[in-house]
Amino acid sequence: MNTALNDKCVLITGASGGIGRATAAAFDDEGANLVLHCHRNRTSADELAGRLSVQTTVVQADLSDDQQTDAMFAQALQVFPRIDAIVVNAGMWFVPPAPLHKMTTDQWCQTLAANLNSAFFTCRAFMRHLAAAPRDAASIVLVASTAGLFGEADHADYAASKAAMAHGLTLTLKNEIVHLAPRGRVNCVCPGWTDTPMAADQMADPECVRQATATRPLREIAKPEDIASMIVFLSSDAVAGHLTGTIVPIAGGMEGRLLHP
Repeated sequence: MNTALNDKCVLITGASGGIGRATAAAFDDEGANLVLHCHRNRTSADELAGRLSVQTTVVQADLSDDQQTDAMFAQALQVFPRIDAIVVNAGMWFVPPAPLHKMTTDQWCQTLAANLNSAFFTCRAFMRHLAAAPRDAASIVLVASTAGLFGEADHADYAASKAAMAHGLTLTLKNEIVHLAPRGRVNCVCPGWTDTPMAADQMADPECVRQATATRPLREIAKPEDIASMIVFLSSDAVAGHLTGTIVPIAGGMEGRLLHP
């Protein structure tokens, strides 16, 4: 399938993490030039850039800070003349778990800043770029979570931030982006449990894996590549050009009931 992404420029936030790295590799296979964002793990991002065949640049920023986010786009645009698509993937999962009545205000605010504020700042910077450099098409893919669809006990902070991304931001921005790019599209993927470094401790626990797969007909934990392939699909105007406002769970058919007692 020809995605027609060759020579497009895609910015991926959180590119040094598990899903981010797989997504960068998937875009590399399609010939898209890449802006790889990292926050703290610059070494990993630089190593990833060195393994890719397309033109890449690494940008470092704390995306919970609006000035650093704007500076990230300015730095990327010194290398590439324009950015065609963004993947809003950066985020955090606060551990240890805490039910709401025991959750600190600091934890709540940190999680929303890292997940939701960063998504707002990133999307806003991209939309401003579109306003300054009009074009026919553009794409945003937000990476939320099944926690935003079903909830996640003891992680109300994470679930709330991801629900806002999946529903509030995705469904609003799909209506706004077309005023800047007539064929602009905004979509969202919602991974379930995925075998990434962020989930490594939980995935090493057989009981946690059993619980995670008990509500899905496909009794497997997702691989980062499963998420990456859908992100690339949704970013392609050639193959997903009539999809916008779509919220795609990638969790083996997960639902809110027990399928495998």
